[in-house]
Amino acid sequence: MGTPAIPCDVLLFCSVLFHDAVPAGKAIDALKDIYGETVYESGPMPFGFTSYYEGELGSPLYRILMAFSDPVPRDSLPASKLKSNAIEETFTVRGKRSVNLDPGILSLENICLATTKPYSHRIYLGSGIWGEVTLMYQKDSYRALPWTYPDYASPGMIEIFNSLRDQYKEKSRCRGV
Repeated sequence: MGTPAIPCDVLLFCSVLFHDAVPAGKAIDALKDIYGETVYESGPMPFGFTSYYEGELGSPLYRILMAFSDPVPRDSLPASKLKSNAIEETFTVRGKRSVNLDPGILSLENICLATTKPYSHRIYLGSGIWGEVTLMYQKDSYRALPWTYPDYASPGMIEIFNSLRDQYKEKSRCRGV
C-alpha cells in the first residue's frame, strides 16, 4: 500500500495572449499584484498557430509568457484559473476579451494547463476547472503529447520550459525525474 504524501510546490506560469499591448500590460500588472515577482517574462512573441482567438482579441496576436518566483501548491491551479478569468473579465469590452490568460504549472515531470473545457484527456480538478498534462518530461526535455497545442509543442516554447525547469530544479528541494 502506498503512503499518501503532499507533493512539492511547483512553478506557476501564465500565458498572456493579446493584440493590444495596453490591456495586456494592465493584466500582467494584475497578475504580478496577485503572484508577486517573476522569474521569467518573455517579450511579445508573434502568435500565429491558430486564428481561433482573432475574432475576439483582434489581429495580429502576440504572447507573453511569464513565470512567477514563488512556488505554489499543485492544487492551487483551479484557483489560479479562476483568478485569471476574473482578470480577463475586467478587460472585456462589449462581450469580447482584450486578453486571454492561461495559467499553468511546471513540475519536474510535466507541464499542466488549466482549462474550463472538459475533454477525454483532461482531469476534473474542482470549481469548474480541468487540468491537462500538456508536456511530459522525458529523456532530458519536455515532450509533446498527441493532444498538445502546436504552440506549446514548438521548439521555442519547449526551450523556454526546459530553461525554467532547470531554474526550478536548482531552487527546489524536489528531486526526481
